[in-house]
Formats: sequence, C-alpha cells, structure tokens
Amino acid sequence: MPSRRQQLLIIEDEEGAARTLEKFFLQKGFSVRLSFDGESGLEAFQAMAPDAVLLDFKLPGMDGEQVFRNMKELNPLVPVIIMTAFGEIERAVRLLKLGVFYYITKPFELDVLLHLVEEAAGKAVLARENSRLQDKLEGRYAAENFVFRSEIMDKALNLAMRVADSEATVLISGESGTGKEILANIIHFASTRKDGPFVKANLAALPATLIEAELFGHEKGAFTGAEKSRSGRFEEASGGTLFLDEIGDLPLETQIKLLRVIQEREIVRLGSNRPLAIDIRLISATHKDLAAEVKKGSFREDLFFRLNIISIPMPSLRQRREDIPPLAEHFLKKFALRERKAIRGIEKKALHMLTMYDFPGNVRELENILERAVILCRRELIGEDDLPVLSHGSKRHESDFPGLPLPEKLREFESNLIREALERNRFVGTRTAKDLGISESTLRYKMESLGIKPG
Repeated sequence: MPSRRQQLLIIEDEEGAARTLEKFFLQKGFSVRLSFDGESGLEAFQAMAPDAVLLDFKLPGMDGEQVFRNMKELNPLVPVIIMTAFGEIERAVRLLKLGVFYYITKPFELDVLLHLVEEAAGKAVLARENSRLQDKLEGRYAAENFVFRSEIMDKALNLAMRVADSEATVLISGESGTGKEILANIIHFASTRKDGPFVKANLAALPATLIEAELFGHEKGAFTGAEKSRSGRFEEASGGTLFLDEIGDLPLETQIKLLRVIQEREIVRLGSNRPLAIDIRLISATHKDLAAEVKKGSFREDLFFRLNIISIPMPSLRQRREDIPPLAEHFLKKFALRERKAIRGIEKKALHMLTMYDFPGNVRELENILERAVILCRRELIGEDDLPVLSHGSKRHESDFPGLPLPEKLREFESNLIREALERNRFVGTRTAKDLGISESTLRYKMESLGIKPG
C-alpha cells in the first residue's frame, strides 16, 4: 500500500469498469479521480497533477494516443499506463517508444495492475525530486549567485560565461579556497550539458596507486582487490562535465594516459584492451603554476597545452578586498539562518579587521571565520571579540620568534600555519591539506615531524 495518498487519474469510457477500478484503488489507499473521455481527462490532468495515469486506449472523440501526446507536452514526468485490447498491442508497443510507462492488455488481474501503478507512482515521485534537485543546483550555481563586486572577479566570471557553451577544455588556476570548483559548476550549469552529470575527481585526495582505476575504471581481476568490474569517473561523466581538481598532482605516468584520452576521446579500463568512447566536457583546476611545473619536468608540456585551451585565473581574496564585505554579509546571513540567530550585521571595527586581513585560506577561510563567529556571537552584531583568529593575529612574521635560529623559526612558523589550518577545517585532514595546498600524505608527515596531534 502506498505510504501516502498518491493521486491516480483513471480515464475509462466504460463506467462500470471505471467504477470497479475506482473502488479497488480507493481501498488500496489512493486518491482517485475518474474521467470518461479524453477531453475531460486532460482537464483533470492539468488540475490535479497526478502521480500516475491509467488511460484506456479506445476512447470516444480523442483517442488514447492523442491524449497521451497532449499529456507528454503538459508534464512529461507523469507516468501513463495504457489499458488496451489484445488487437491494439502493436500500437501500444509503438507508444512505449514515445514514453508510455507500460501497457496492460484486457482483461487483467487487478493485483498486477496495482503493482504497475505503484511502480509508476514511485518513479514519478523520484523523478520530481530529481527535477527539484536539478533546479536547486542550477539556482545555486547560477552566475548571479556568485558574490562579488570587484572588477577582477567580474572578468573571470565573464570569461567563464563566454566559454560555457563551447566544448573547449578549461583550466582554472588559483590558490586553495578561491572558488575554483564553484566556477567549474557555474560553467557546467550554464552550458548545453547542464542536464548531464557533473562529476568531480580530486586528484590530490586519491592515492597514486588508485588514480587510474578511479579515472578510467577497471575490469574484474585487473588487480588485487578488484572483485568486480567498475566504471571510472570518465564513464560516469558521460554526457556531462568531468572536473579534475588539483590536476597538478597527477603522476607523470597517468599524465600520458590522460593526454591520449583527450586526443582520442576514448578510454580503456584497467585489465581490458577494448576502447570505450566517451562524451565529456573536461574542466581542470590547480593551485600550482603548471607552466613552472613544465619547466621543472614534473608536468608534461603537451598535456599542459591540451588542458590550457581556455585559462581562467581565480584571484585570491587579498587581490579583491572590496569583495570581503558582501561575502561576509552573505556568509553571515547563511549561518545566522542555519543557527536560528537574530544577528543583523558586523560592527565597523570587526569589518575593518576582516578587510585588512590577508586570508591565506581565501574565501573558504572567510566562510569558516564567519561560521565560527555566528556560533559564538551572543549579540545582534558580530564584534572584534567574535573574531579571535584576527584579534590575536594569525599571520606570523619572523619577529614573532625572537632569538631562534632560522631553521627553528621556519619550523615554528610552519607549525603555526598547520595548526591554524587544522582549526579552520575542524581537523578534517582532506580539507586541511587542500587549504594548505599540499597532499594529505604530506600533511600527515609534517604533523608527525612537528609533533602535531590530529586533534
């Protein structure tokens, strides 16, 4: 029985059969509406937005096929089940190709019909939820929701909008926390691929031994532990966009394979010799200077040229200090709403502190600082004492460690940076490593060598 009163529309011209179906589905917990011809059925369809439709194929005036085609134009998310006589099966099968959920031949068992209707109604609910989620995501990543007032950020967003509908690869560069992933989402949802998936792979967070399997997939038995075949991120992103974050951390041996994938537009799973065609738009991001990495020999020049067709640099927050006030206001409203607090703004001195701070963690750090401030604040305005990270000065200079030899000063400086990043990211290793622009394994090594406990 349905968990809620789902709406069922029955369009059947034989009143006796219609009343029988109505009584049966009412007993099963559905809310039922009857129509005895196609015209009134379409009116009911528009008025009630049903979870499923039972549609008789043979109707007076407008037949079942015409009714279905009209319904599909009005709302393609509502599943329609055709009730048909044996001699009309060929036409019913043709309608399946047009999008009819299923057809059932008369006479039929009511329990069989119930199973079909419950399955159809369940898929309709899921389809609506997915549609609402897609609308929410598109709204969240709409360009107009990107908070800024600076000219430098306007140039970056304008370039992103100009290239969104192209198929060119895009390379987004910038420090950690500048919003590279958000910009990649904006490009995807502004493109013709917006209805396809947006798949992300953070290469800095993937162990080097598993990167190829994660990207290209693998067949059963390809390596120890590969107990079944698995598709990779390229296959998952088919028809949409693949976002390769921290592309500068890709091992050289995998760079060669990625170059071939970009050139040939096909992948080969680990343990297979069969190429698979892919249909993806590729966006990459890095906090590293890839041109400098090419000179050092740690990044392939030919791959760099392939990825760098369109280059979008994301400015650091200290390069666009005029964006700090509107961003702070945005985060304040967001967290005040979440925490159910009547905080209406930031005191002038506190705001001045924010605008004068260099934000090594960029927008992500600003967001973390405002989240903490909202949680701690007991007044209507965020004050200086709600910003202890800024009050005590999180920037360290050589003069902060007087009398120490240079190696010890550097060690103390590095230790403080890591501790502050850990606190900002609530001791989540992956987030902290990304904030600092290092790999998670490097972070663990440095914490051990500096005697920093996980928290």
